[in-house]
Amino acid sequence: MNIAVVGTGYVGLVSGTCFAETGNNVICVDIDAKKVEKMRNGEIPIYEPGLDLLFERNTKQGRLSFTTDLKKAIDHAEVVFLALPTPPGEDGSADLSYILGVATQLSTMLTSYKVIVDKSTVPVGTSEKVHAAIAKGCDESLFDVVSNPEFLREGVAVDDFLKPDRVVIGTSSQKAQDVMRQLYEPFVRQGNPIYFMDERSAEMTKYAANSYLATRISFMNEIANLCEKTGANVDNVRKGMGSDNRIGKRFLFPGVGYGGSCFPKDVQALAKTANQHDYEFKILNSVMNVNRLQKDILAEKIIKHFGGDLTGKTIAVWGLAFKPNTDDIREAPALYIINDLLKAGAKIVAYDPEAMENVSAEYNGQVTMADDQYTCIEGADALAIITEWSVFRAPNFDRVTEALNNKIIFDGRNLYDLDKMEQLGFHYESIGRNIVGAKVTAS
Repeated sequence: MNIAVVGTGYVGLVSGTCFAETGNNVICVDIDAKKVEKMRNGEIPIYEPGLDLLFERNTKQGRLSFTTDLKKAIDHAEVVFLALPTPPGEDGSADLSYILGVATQLSTMLTSYKVIVDKSTVPVGTSEKVHAAIAKGCDESLFDVVSNPEFLREGVAVDDFLKPDRVVIGTSSQKAQDVMRQLYEPFVRQGNPIYFMDERSAEMTKYAANSYLATRISFMNEIANLCEKTGANVDNVRKGMGSDNRIGKRFLFPGVGYGGSCFPKDVQALAKTANQHDYEFKILNSVMNVNRLQKDILAEKIIKHFGGDLTGKTIAVWGLAFKPNTDDIREAPALYIINDLLKAGAKIVAYDPEAMENVSAEYNGQVTMADDQYTCIEGADALAIITEWSVFRAPNFDRVTEALNNKIIFDGRNLYDLDKMEQLGFHYESIGRNIVGAKVTAS
């Protein structure tokens, strides 16, 4: 098929590249001319494992191209994906101005039948708004609007797209359904389902899925906090819970809260939708509150350990991205923790395999970036682990001991075994587990 993807952010670029990988001709559109020129020159604006290989192959073979010209992109397209930002407004609702703006432009450009697909995460009822915006300028026989939410996990997005657990498509048009089935059948050859439903149910499905996963995370963080007060070990509790096949093992790892571009925004947007329909979504309100408080937990442990004042102390930070295998720092717990530590007077030195450039832009020199994880901790009074990159899971503890001023680690991701840390002589604090080692203060 000939496909146009409007928007080359995370969702748009991954979607466009993966559609090209299955033999489709894809034109990606963006209003940022510099960004488009970089992609034409082979530069990928995001970090996503495996994307570079597909990007290079499909651009070289002519199936994937880039333009700033919306009309040129859609003229020969059978399917037009809208993969545009829907940032949260001040009241928590999703901002639809980008999507509706493009829909208004499309209303004067359509000359043949197109399937217009909302790929962005959008509130219930958006497909109707997009339909109305396009219908203002052209005949309704020239298009159908479909809701096709994405379920991509940053860090494994390419695999998620090429081998989806399920594909959700919301449409009331048989013609559009036939087009979308043809488009997605190559991705579900192993038998995973394509679910066709009405547009509103498809839109709700995305928010419901992300909000439920965010709820699991916040629930386990509450359990972890209670474990610390009762002397229980959250690792054991998690294993006992996860073995129940009604519950399962995933999203039960406690930590310093969820972040990224999806969970915070989607939970907030669903709660706002509930408010707009005079319904108080008590669980989601609690989830958001727990998550916000959880982002302060690790900083509170560090500040408390040093007597409430970090003036003159250097804290090394391992991990800045909101999760491993991405450079995304949107709503990253690391930013909240660093802010708390800076307010308490600390000097911060940080290392992350991919996200340091993005964080540097946020702090304007307030945070020092290190060349590697061991340079990061040289002369530091304590180490704080915030993102569970694989490179942090099995460090050389002899080098850690040699580099740190004192053997103090605050682990926001529970990476290390308690018995091992005690044997190594560290003061080690994690989430939902007992503190290991005698209190050590900086010399």
